[in-house]
Amino acid sequence: MKIKITILILILLLVSGLSYAKDRQGIVTFKINLDAQAGSSNTRLWLPYPLSEEHQRIDNLKIEGNFDNSSIYREQESGAIYHFSEWQGNSDSKILEMSFKVKAEERIVKDLKDTKDPVPDEVKKYLKSNFWIPTDGDIKEIANTITKDKTGILQKSRAVYDWVVENTHRDPRVKGCGHGIVEQMLVKRGGKCVDISSVYIALARAAGVPAREVFGIRLGKKAEQDITGGYHCWAEFFLPGTGWIPVDPADVRKLMLVENLNLKEAKKYREYYFGAVDEFRIALERSGRGIKLLPLQKSGPLNYLMYPYAEVDGKPLDYLDSKSFNYTVTFKAI
Repeated sequence: MKIKITILILILLLVSGLSYAKDRQGIVTFKINLDAQAGSSNTRLWLPYPLSEEHQRIDNLKIEGNFDNSSIYREQESGAIYHFSEWQGNSDSKILEMSFKVKAEERIVKDLKDTKDPVPDEVKKYLKSNFWIPTDGDIKEIANTITKDKTGILQKSRAVYDWVVENTHRDPRVKGCGHGIVEQMLVKRGGKCVDISSVYIALARAAGVPAREVFGIRLGKKAEQDITGGYHCWAEFFLPGTGWIPVDPADVRKLMLVENLNLKEAKKYREYYFGAVDEFRIALERSGRGIKLLPLQKSGPLNYLMYPYAEVDGKPLDYLDSKSFNYTVTFKAI
């Protein structure tokens, strides 16, 4: 009987276009230590708050620390969800720990078809241009050239994806995940995952393809692993009739660099990451760019919320400077 049920599940998955998903399970722990800010009168921390969704399950989330007050916010305009904590006075110790159990699934969407249905109203905001994701001028011209002989969202999204894979490269000298300044990337063509994903999203929107960022972190492949350096950004485009489709041109370029592959040799990665992402990652935010946090941060709109963000007496800390902003993220498989 169990064998028949398993076969039926596999048939249903194939019919729906989704492959049988691999998964990765474990405990993720964020440890943040702001003791280096001893003597400050006010220290504030905003930390992305992960949620369960279709391809990831978050359980037993716990937040502990010696903060004076804390809350969970959802910023209405950006949709960002995060935990806010605050230390008042000049306490020498300022620590916070967030841990949760996670089950992340590989997502593979097969047999993509363009139904030519209209883009839903709630998705149209992902077609808009803004300061962080511009779609006019040179960007619009490039998008028009890329998609001049393409029709429909699916063809255009694939053409933009192929162009980004072929015309950008991973630059290991860039700190962290990069800043995602589209105009600069279109000049220098080299960057990290936020840079490459931002180029894809800007060109996709300019071509009439709804697209957005996904900010997350990679889960360890070892039984126990420090994943502090595993933050990652990829993209999604919206295909009417199917929904949001993952794409990751940045990982194609990363694997090409790591494995010393040319475009022809990287074909399997190029095909895989158009419509799929692996199980070794979770989404932390899909909040977009230019975020106004709550309570309002002093530094102005935040480029993106993926790393922990902190301000001491109104001055932002560099989340990539471990001397002033000490935090670790670890993974333990279960």
